Amino acid sequence: MAKLDESRPFIPVRIAVLTVSDTRSLADDKSGQTLADRVTQAGHTLAARDIVTDDREKIRDKVLGWSKDETIDVVITTGGTGFTGRDVTPEALEPIFEKRMDGFSEVFHRIPYDKIGTSTIQS
Repeated sequence: MAKLDESRPFIPVRIAVLTVSDTRSLADDKSGQTLADRVTQAGHTLAARDIVTDDREKIRDKVLGWSKDETIDVVITTGGTGFTGRDVTPEALEPIFEKRMDGFSEVFHRIPYDKIGTSTIQS
């Protein structure tokens, strides 16, 4: 894997973290908290954090709102990607994609495969 080019200046970005869950709150949202912590530990700014239920419209509205907010550069979502009927994050967000990055998905699944096995297909 290529190393970071240390000669280039670090440019922090403002990142929003959205958890999709019917059962979590900010107080017990481990995955969202982990992402928020890693954002700030990496030197970036946590611009926003929220939780919405597994509802296509709520998910889409939150992500679209954040994507139009000039104080947010990146939106990261977690949750709502399982196989139950309530897990609708991909279906909620795919209609608003401007571009697909299919190769990214393959790498995204390959890296955790060694650690968690086939459970990675839920992501």
